[in-house]
Amino acid sequence: MVNRILDLLIQYKAVEFGDFTLASGAKSKYYVDVKTAIMRPELLSEIAKEVAAKYDFDVIAGVAVGGVPLATAVSLASKKPCAIIRAASKDHGKSDMVIGNVKDKHVLLIEDVTTSGGSSKYGVDELRKAGAIIDSVVVVVDREGGGEKLLADNGVTLHALVRASELL
Repeated sequence: MVNRILDLLIQYKAVEFGDFTLASGAKSKYYVDVKTAIMRPELLSEIAKEVAAKYDFDVIAGVAVGGVPLATAVSLASKKPCAIIRAASKDHGKSDMVIGNVKDKHVLLIEDVTTSGGSSKYGVDELRKAGAIIDSVVVVVDREGGGEKLLADNGVTLHALVRASELL
């Protein structure tokens, strides 16, 4: 089976090799830069179409920064609302951590990359605090570093469009 998203990630050189420190604090010999790759409309559109067609949800949500363009694109493709989870609280304006109406809605969280699952769990926790019903996270690339287990331990299924083992 052809995975168009995998092909585009390779075409747009989303994987770089070197010495990197990941958001989780872990060290890695490779970095998956989905944030830069999705600035290409062809890839962003392909991701949005697949998620909109494959998953059932009332609202699509993304954690700032990487999840915002993904959630917005899926919202446009699905004609369903989106929500944004702030990366940190702020001391001005409205202090809501979730922008958008998620209360009593079935929400699907979308992320660019996950390793340990910490960012996804943060997003799930904030959505649940805001009253969302959430049991699934879609990630463009799963680095296969424990995120699936962490989320499963919290009643959430991780769905990967591409796994690092396929990308490498």
